Amino acid sequence: MKKIWDKWLRESLFIYCAIYTFVTILNSVLYLIQGYRDDPSGNWHELTRAVIVLIGIVAYEMAKNLPIKNLFIRAIVVYIPTMALAFGFVWLNQFIEPLAKSAYRDIFINYTSLFLLVSVIAIIGKIIKNRKK
Repeated sequence: MKKIWDKWLRESLFIYCAIYTFVTILNSVLYLIQGYRDDPSGNWHELTRAVIVLIGIVAYEMAKNLPIKNLFIRAIVVYIPTMALAFGFVWLNQFIEPLAKSAYRDIFINYTSLFLLVSVIAIIGKIIKNRKK
């Protein structure tokens, strides 16, 4: 168990907590700026955010650990199933509360833009690492 913790679980848990905390605080600040004292979406919104962040962390671990050398193919292999998982989760949420008309568009835009941002950062990091060798 210690090997699993040291190899990937500790880093994943740290990243998950950091991203969830940042997004939650940002969301709260934006609501306060708009004059909302409470989150109108309530606790379900918090749980939904937690699952979507978890899907993102799964994508990160897949991208980091899949034995595919070509970065573009690895990105596609990671993006398609994790995006489908995010869409599936949004679909399941309709049984808990009504979805916004833009729910699928919103998750597509948010997930894809964050995926692309992380991918670009990873590629730049890999280029810098290769130059130092």
